[in-house]
Amino acid sequence: MGLDTTGQGTPVTLRRGVPAGAERRVAELYWEAFGRKLGPALNPAGKAVPFIAAHLNTDRAVCALLDGRLVGLAGYQHGGRALTGGSARAVLRAYGHLRGLHRLLLLALFERHPASGQLVMDGIAVDPDVRGRGIGSLLIEEVAAIAAEQDCREIRLDVIDVNPRARALYERRGFTAVRTEHTPYLRGLLGFGAVTTMHRPVGTRGVREL
Repeated sequence: MGLDTTGQGTPVTLRRGVPAGAERRVAELYWEAFGRKLGPALNPAGKAVPFIAAHLNTDRAVCALLDGRLVGLAGYQHGGRALTGGSARAVLRAYGHLRGLHRLLLLALFERHPASGQLVMDGIAVDPDVRGRGIGSLLIEEVAAIAAEQDCREIRLDVIDVNPRARALYERRGFTAVRTEHTPYLRGLLGFGAVTTMHRPVGTRGVREL
């Protein structure tokens, strides 16, 4: 799919899966978007980015390319596999047993398991230079197409309270909040104090067509 979302005559191309050799770029974009949340578990960035890159499930992503450069991605979880991986053993090997154990506990806080008939979207990361140009919407709709192909009845995602811009995008694309889990005791540690779960029925589109 190629759509001109930049206003400069250059089409953004969507691709399912991570292009070969783009693992590091994916990890950098992912960390730029979610490093604030994942930092306590995976810091420093110099270790986190290579760890993420080395443990990607590359078939669990939709990527946006502009002039051949990866400028955005959306990860999703289905069939027991998500975009980002890494076993407990891999975490301990990368960070050491002493420092790795508490990191495993923090990572466990972010685990989200889909219910039957759900596809879980792990979040969207878009290069800051091209934000606000519709790339996030394109990625969401392609994930929605994948959900339909997998016979899922709904898409689920979780958004933290300190990311209102992301929540506004999800609402424009047809997601509605179903519950909010308040965790004020984690604000000092993780930087956010509430997580809202949002659902979108498969087969619907956002209020603004592409």
